[in-house]
Amino acid sequence: MTINNKTMITQFLLLGLPIPPEYQHMFYALFLVMYFTTILGNLLIIVLIHLDSYLQTPMYLFLSNLSFSDLCFSSVTMPKLLHNMQSQDPSISYGGCLAQIFFFMVFGDMESFLLVAMAYDRYVAICFPLHYTSIMTPKLCICLVLLLWILTTSHATMQIMLTVRLSFCENNVLLNFFCDIFVLLKLACSDTYVNDLMILIMGGLIIIIPFLLIVISYVRIISSILKVPSAQGIHKVFSTCGSHLSVVSLFYGTIIGLYLCPSGTNFSLKGSAMAMMYTVVTPMLNPFIYCLRNRDMKWALIRW
Repeated sequence: MTINNKTMITQFLLLGLPIPPEYQHMFYALFLVMYFTTILGNLLIIVLIHLDSYLQTPMYLFLSNLSFSDLCFSSVTMPKLLHNMQSQDPSISYGGCLAQIFFFMVFGDMESFLLVAMAYDRYVAICFPLHYTSIMTPKLCICLVLLLWILTTSHATMQIMLTVRLSFCENNVLLNFFCDIFVLLKLACSDTYVNDLMILIMGGLIIIIPFLLIVISYVRIISSILKVPSAQGIHKVFSTCGSHLSVVSLFYGTIIGLYLCPSGTNFSLKGSAMAMMYTVVTPMLNPFIYCLRNRDMKWALIRW
């Protein structure tokens, strides 16, 4: 339908991953296994935390929400990717694209916020061990988690409201395997200045500031340990913070590689690999990191 020489877009075409046709079935099987591994691994962590009384602490409250966020985050993109690879139909409706962007932002933002909360929890536990229970009370932690869910939902809603006011012309090919708002805005015919400005501002608030807060938390932790250097203190830091640091490195490393250090305007092999790392590989690896590197989780697995 054409109105005022502009075509009303009702669907978009996802370019997908640059996989040669002869390898499509192999990669389909690989991605399917990765997706089921992500679902089962994160569900295992959630179930263990809720069933094991030794894991009823603030750290594991945050971890259970992180696992739920990872599970949902992967589910935003993977089912559609697998469907497109199987059916050879790369289309996604306009409404479906907006829904994918909304939930992608909700769960992606939530992971960033939860990593900050977990870093603060480790900071209090190591630097103020005698006051830990009085600071990190169950009521405070539950209210904090609820507040984070409200903030992420509000941000995603605001971005969608700004996006629906845009007009899209004849070009409806999204150079990605999911509806990425950065790619979608490049197809808009109308002015995207407000959208770009809000993404820049909110990106700083949701990605850069949390990352800096995590760095500050660990600087304080390390400085606290160095005041009284001991092998036991260093071992304590690595045993309690190793898993979290690994997840932080994976999460922010892929975001920096994908969005802050882009390889160009075209959807390159590097871009697709980084997007896959961010949306699929990281949520899949998080359960392995926490189960293999975390002593409490390993004991919970043995008990059950």
